[in-house]
This record gives sequence, C-alpha cells and structure tokens, in this order.
Amino acid sequence: MAILPSRARPAAPWTARRAGDDYGARAQPDWREIDWREHLRSAEIRGRGVRYVDLGSGDGPPLVFVHGLAGCWQNWLENLPRFAQERRVIAPDLPGFGDSEMPAEKISISRYGRFVEELCEHLGLDEVAVIGNSMGGFVSAETAVQFPERVERLVLVSAAGITVNNLRRAPTMAWGRVAALAGARSAAEKRMAVLRPRLRYATFSPIVRHPSRISAEMLWEMSQGAGRDGFMPALASHLDYDLRERLPEIRCPTLIVWGEDDMVIPSRDAEEYERSIPGARRVMFEDTGHVPMIERPETFNQCVLEFIDEPRREQDEDVGEPAAGVSS
Repeated sequence: MAILPSRARPAAPWTARRAGDDYGARAQPDWREIDWREHLRSAEIRGRGVRYVDLGSGDGPPLVFVHGLAGCWQNWLENLPRFAQERRVIAPDLPGFGDSEMPAEKISISRYGRFVEELCEHLGLDEVAVIGNSMGGFVSAETAVQFPERVERLVLVSAAGITVNNLRRAPTMAWGRVAALAGARSAAEKRMAVLRPRLRYATFSPIVRHPSRISAEMLWEMSQGAGRDGFMPALASHLDYDLRERLPEIRCPTLIVWGEDDMVIPSRDAEEYERSIPGARRVMFEDTGHVPMIERPETFNQCVLEFIDEPRREQDEDVGEPAAGVSS
C-alpha cells in the first residue's frame, strides 16, 4: 500500500494561470491588516499551556477551527476575519503544535477530540460549529461522536480518518521522519522555500495545487506549523485509531469540502464520509489540492457561511436527500 494513497499528481507549473480568478485570491477582510497580537490568548488545559486565537462576535453558535498535521492556527488566516464578522471564532494550536505545549498524556485522536471539548468548556461555550482540515477534520469528527451535545454542526475539509487506516505503519512512519526533518528547517531555509520559485514548487506542490498562486506571506505562515514535537506522535495516532464504524453516530448537519486534486488524502474519502454520516452533503473544488480554505478562500468562505447560516430545522428535514447544486 502506498504511503500517500491519492492518485492525484502535481500540476505542471504553467497550468497555474488557468486555475481561475478565485484561486489564491485574497479574502476580505484582509488578514494582513489585522493586529493578531490583540486576539492571541493563552489557557491551561490539563496542566499544559495552550495558545489560541479568539475574535469576533455574533448571535449564532461560535465556530471552532481545527488545523491539520504540521499545521497551526495560521492555516485559517484567510478565513477567520470573514467568519468573525458573523460569529465568534476560536482557532487553537493543538497540543504539541504551534505555540501550544506538548500534552501530559500520549497524543491520540480521541484525546484531541476531548481537548476541543475541554477548550470549549474552559471558554464557557455552549453549542459550537467545528471546522477541521486534514487531521483537524479527523479530530472534528471524533469530537462530534464523543460530544454530540457540543457540536451543533460540522465541516470536514479534506479530512483524514478513512484511507489512512489502510496504510502500512513502517513506511508511513519512515516517511513521517523524513517530513519531520524537512519541517525542522531553519527560518532562512523556510524563507528560501517560499521565495525561490523552483524550491517553492517542490516544497508546497504536494499540499497546494498551484504554489505560485498562493501569496508568499500565506506560505510563510503555513510553514510555521512545521517541525513541532507533536508531529510524529500525531502521525502515529492516525494509524492507531479507526473511527469509520462510528461515523453514522454523527447526527449534526455535516458539510464535506474537498479538493478534487488532493495529493495527501484521496478525494474518494469524501464520498466515504458522505455515505457514512447521515444527511451529509459534499462539495468538491475543481483544480484544488489539500487546503481549499487557503487555495480558494473566498469561495470556501461563502460555501461554509451559507451552510452554517441555514436554519437547523430545514437541514433536519433534508436528511437523506441530495443537496441541489452539490457535486457527488
């Protein structure tokens, strides 16, 4: 079994110009115009320091954004300002990533799900919508299974948790060690990877479909999540935990968002999530890789806003019926 099971391959650099006007376009409000230091917060969860961003307000349930493996809260920079116009938004660094300390207990998907619950409890939140990318999607689905009273609705963005259970452990962990070493590069090396076109393509093309169309500032912020102590144990946790049989227990409205050319997690996993979660709906972004929220932020933001603003009653009535205009 391949380490990365997706059949998608990198796009040729010269095809980037055909990716569409929304690819890599800056979302509004522009995250570069925000003093993020004003919104950074610290908390202690289970005796360990946790860093998170907290901004915005609104009448609807708050939104909790969960980043993926080798990620950090900055993976949501193109999205948080827009959602903060409508709701309170929370984006933590998971324990062992970003500026959050390693947890006292062994990292696992189930414990990360419990962390999301405990952070919400610490902040005095009631129901929330949880939005997760990659490993963060795996964690978000786990949170919805463990704590159904907490998760009012769920958005899975290129979520892990399906095909990963079929990967062979030894080669996957060997790949992880190589990736961890690459992520531990110095700031100068990371800067070169962002600014030099060929190195930029080699570094980011497995994750984003067209690296040349993503701003250097955004790629730099993405790279800040790499090389953290939590990477290897979090990778191992993917292989140790199978959530698939419990996915039908998720009863909240669920939106599945995926890039059709995801090289990290195959797009067929989106179909499996859709089949397994009652009433789930699926949206596929063409010519898009593993991080649709970064690659097509304006389109992603609008898609998710429409979903979270739908009255819950209407969604409950539509369970089992395909959503109009959604590719499958």
